[in-house]
This record gives sequence, C-alpha cells and structure tokens, in this order.
Amino acid sequence: MKKLPANLLCLSHLRWDFVYQRPQHLLTRFSEIFNTYFLEEPIHDAEEEAYLNISKRLPNLWVVVPHIQSGLSKAEEKLVMKQLMDNFMENEDGEDFLFWYYTPMALSFTEQLNPGLIVYDCMDELSLFKNAPAELKDLEKRLMAKSDVVFTGGHSLYEAKKHQHANIHPFPSSIDKSHFVKARTAQVQPDDQKNISNPKLGFYGVIDERFDIELIRAIADARPTWEFMLIGPVVKINRDHLPKNTNIHYLGQKSYEQLPTYLSGWDVA
Repeated sequence: MKKLPANLLCLSHLRWDFVYQRPQHLLTRFSEIFNTYFLEEPIHDAEEEAYLNISKRLPNLWVVVPHIQSGLSKAEEKLVMKQLMDNFMENEDGEDFLFWYYTPMALSFTEQLNPGLIVYDCMDELSLFKNAPAELKDLEKRLMAKSDVVFTGGHSLYEAKKHQHANIHPFPSSIDKSHFVKARTAQVQPDDQKNISNPKLGFYGVIDERFDIELIRAIADARPTWEFMLIGPVVKINRDHLPKNTNIHYLGQKSYEQLPTYLSGWDVA
C-alpha cells in the first residue's frame, strides 16, 4: 500500500474566512494528520512583485493567499501563478504532497507539478454557476484524468460523473451533530432575532443564484404571519432583486459558532 504523503495542499475557489462549510470541516480534520495548506484564489492588489501571504490558522494548518498585480491578462495571470507555485514547491519533495482540488481552474497553474497523490473533491457542478469560466469544463476533464480518486458532493452529481473516472465515489456532506445539538436547548436569543415573533422558518447558507427567490417571495406572501430568517452572505445576485416582504429578515453572515443560537429560536430550519 502506498504511503500517505506528509503534506496536503488544498486548491480552493472558496476563501477560508467565507462561510464555514465542507472544505473547512475536512481540512480542519486533515490538519490532525497532514501539514495542511489551503490555497485561495488570488487577490489582485500587489503593487510590485506578486507574493504569497501565508498565515497560520491552526497548529498544523496554514492559509496561503496569492497577491498578484491587477490588470493582467489571463495568460499573464496564469504565468504569475505558475511561478508562485513553483517557488512554493521549490524546496519540497512533490511526492510527499497530496493535492486536494476543489476547483479545476487551479490546474492551469499547477499542472506542471507532480504531487504524490491527487484528489478531486467535486462538491458542486461549478460549470453551472453564474459567470463560470469557459475553460472550466476542459480543465475538469484534464483534472479527472490526473486524479487518483474523485469524490462528488452528492449522489446526483455522482450519477452524472461516474463514467468519467474509474475511482469515483459519492461523498455527501453531512451534519456536525456535536455542534448543532446545542440548538435543541433554549438559548438566549441574539439581539437581531429576539423581538421577532414565532413561527420562525430559517435558512443559513450562501444566498446566491441557486437560491429560489420567487419561492420565498410566494410563501411569504401566502403566509404573512410566518417569519423567514435568512442567514448568510448575498453573492452573485443583485440585492435589489430580493423580496422585501416585512416578514422576510436578512440577518447577514454569522460565524459558525453563532449558528446554533439562531437555530434554537426557529420552528423550522
């Protein structure tokens, strides 16, 4: 049996400090086994040379953020990112790394590297997202070909992709029972929720183009005495298009630690 590498580099389209979800759950646990690095997408704010900002978040987990120049073409950005990754791996034994991909787009600047293992964790069909890059599908095919194992974020995604790889497995996201069981007991309600009457129907997560705005609007119209609590950032959709019913409450993004307290006051989640 092949020995596991000592290091794991995760290549993600999500930021570590965004909504705490699948990547954070898994990487936090992986950091108990591997030296774990979480590479985010670049920020275009470097005044001179591009660089990597590396910050330690857990005893064995580091977040790596590329800072590159603004105004670069796609080809130039790819070259800059390749150089940053070559520098990052320069004194490392590639065979002692596991690359864990969440986005095929990262292959465009890491394909020249040769890690010991490659995992593609396909948590969503990214090609269906708003403003998905045109080259994403081609890069996913290439990533599939290079990967040792592929996971999908659900059974329907597995059914759609199971013929594309010989070692592919459905890996649905689950719940953090020990964390959310706290919502089963009465909690002191947060200030932005405590004065809203019940029944409360709540949602927490990203409010984006996948969110059924018209369904929420229709239910809120039909049930004006129901209060809808929506927790999470609004991204890739125009806030002006969100329903403005008085019984719909946009509470914004909350920390992962705060969520059980909010849920404890809901009748339906």
